[in-house]
Amino acid sequence: MHLFTRSCVMMRLTLPGVLGLALCVSALAHDPGLSSANLEIAHGAVNLQLTYNERDIAGLVGATVDELKSGSVEARAKLDVAARRAVLLRFEGQPQTPNSIATSTDQNSNVELRYTFTSPAAIAEIGFESALLKEMAFGHRQAFAAFDFSGREIARSILSGRESGTTFSLGNSATQQTPDSKSRFSAFFLLGVHHIVTGYDHLLFLLGLLIVCRTPRSALLLITCFTVAHSFTLALSTFGLVDLPGRLVEAIIAASILYVGIENVVRRDGILRGRWLLTFVFGLIHGLSFAGVLHEMGIAKQGLGAAVPLVAFNSGVEAGQLAIAAVVLPIIWQLRRRPGFLRVGVPACSALVAVAGAYWLLERTVWS
Repeated sequence: MHLFTRSCVMMRLTLPGVLGLALCVSALAHDPGLSSANLEIAHGAVNLQLTYNERDIAGLVGATVDELKSGSVEARAKLDVAARRAVLLRFEGQPQTPNSIATSTDQNSNVELRYTFTSPAAIAEIGFESALLKEMAFGHRQAFAAFDFSGREIARSILSGRESGTTFSLGNSATQQTPDSKSRFSAFFLLGVHHIVTGYDHLLFLLGLLIVCRTPRSALLLITCFTVAHSFTLALSTFGLVDLPGRLVEAIIAASILYVGIENVVRRDGILRGRWLLTFVFGLIHGLSFAGVLHEMGIAKQGLGAAVPLVAFNSGVEAGQLAIAAVVLPIIWQLRRRPGFLRVGVPACSALVAVAGAYWLLERTVWS
């Protein structure tokens, strides 16, 4: 009777949390977002391109994702209005008016805003302000990069709603130095931490793996397999050796979450042989998703110049992942000492993982 009472209490404690988290699934369907801004200095002109995910900008311009995809006259008009106020560019502190503004969508669910400015023969300083960042979801980041007429990177910043602008000096193009390696490493390291902390699908996959781990050894094995696998494909994709469509990668990630959740529920004995191999295989796919961040920022086009951003970004991902595991695992192991949690809590949490995976899979395939 006492055991039955404890089980009922555990169910009452667990199910409200599961239901509450389930209601949040749709809100956490994608992270706060990453956009890019690439500025190119040409002879007599400055070209600028801003790239946003359709989901990040749709609500901001007052249109739905489907309306943006359709390219309707009304949706394009709303996008044009947003484009006219999206950027403030200054030469020597003086605001500039673009000669042309163009908007378009691509096959990767991105919206591109392109600008052309006339520049004087010599510019010593350029200021860039991304006005839409303050209206984006909290945590949204924008990767800004500037290149000279030879294609050499001369400035790079990670912008946010709090710091939505940057100013950089051009100087003599023959002596202009590339951004400091230490500052670049720090920027990409923090971007990696931010990406994993706000990467709800990656975190839920890890939760599905770790919640059934009985020992620190088994948890370490799974984390190692996941780390090695995604680091491998992150590097291969960044250097252009492996390439899969982003939509396919995101769909497979959702399927991996669904599979892990279902397997946890079905295999109630907790003995999941071969889980390390499953973790490694799915980790390869998650690595391709991580690489998408560097692709969006144009890092993958820099050849050996991508080495520092790659190492820094991956280090940030690992640091964030380990920090989260260090917090979550002791809590899981403490809860696993309670028989009621093993009977109710683990299946309930695993069911939530499966539900979230199913939702994301539908969103990234049928509903997209």
